[in-house]
Amino acid sequence: MTPTPVGMRCPECASQRTRVTRGAVAPGRYDAPATYALIALNVAAYLVEIAGGGGGLSPGGGNSILLDFGLFGPFVAEGEWYRLLTSGFLHASLIHIGFNMFALFFLGRILEPGIGTPRFVALYLASLFAGSFGAILLDPDSLTIGASGAVFGIFGATFVMARERGIEGLASSIGIVLLLNLAITFGNPEISIGGHLGGLAAGVLCALAIVAGERGMLGRNRLAVELAAIAAVALVSIVGAIAVA
Repeated sequence: MTPTPVGMRCPECASQRTRVTRGAVAPGRYDAPATYALIALNVAAYLVEIAGGGGGLSPGGGNSILLDFGLFGPFVAEGEWYRLLTSGFLHASLIHIGFNMFALFFLGRILEPGIGTPRFVALYLASLFAGSFGAILLDPDSLTIGASGAVFGIFGATFVMARERGIEGLASSIGIVLLLNLAITFGNPEISIGGHLGGLAAGVLCALAIVAGERGMLGRNRLAVELAAIAAVALVSIVGAIAVA
């Protein structure tokens, strides 16, 4: 398999030229709709944060959006379970959202066309919830925000799928970048280690479910079984987060 602008293709298909006709959609523009939608949601949430923080390029201190929707164990324990989801769309600074959205754009345009939009969306959300679980598990009393857990899940899933499909060059590149990001994670006390590791673990587990489907281990209705397995990862993460909050 070979990575192309429209996903992972076999070498024979990748070498073929596509005939372009007037009005046709350019490759790479609409091949990853969920990726672009998720980036748009994150950017929109960040703009709301800025508006609530008095303007500028970063949300102000004591920002009400962050306090009301960020991940905080004691509030989750009191029944504010929505924070497990909403915290994954909030960011602390322009650099914070910039790095996360760049990674999502790069990886999403590879992974989403390769596994399909339904699987990609389910995997992203499962990784987000698992990131929230990891963050609460290791540091429940800290306010945690960011899409990093979901992005680490995409990192892990892209690595697994690239290895499964024999794209060793891509797998090696993703692996190196992932190791560098893990080194940064453990070296910066302001970064949620649990959030990153939780998201990464979920992404790998979800990708393994997809791999099982591709190998014919999940029967004819493999999409439904794969989505059910991914949903199970998300559910376990949600229940686990609430239990330890």
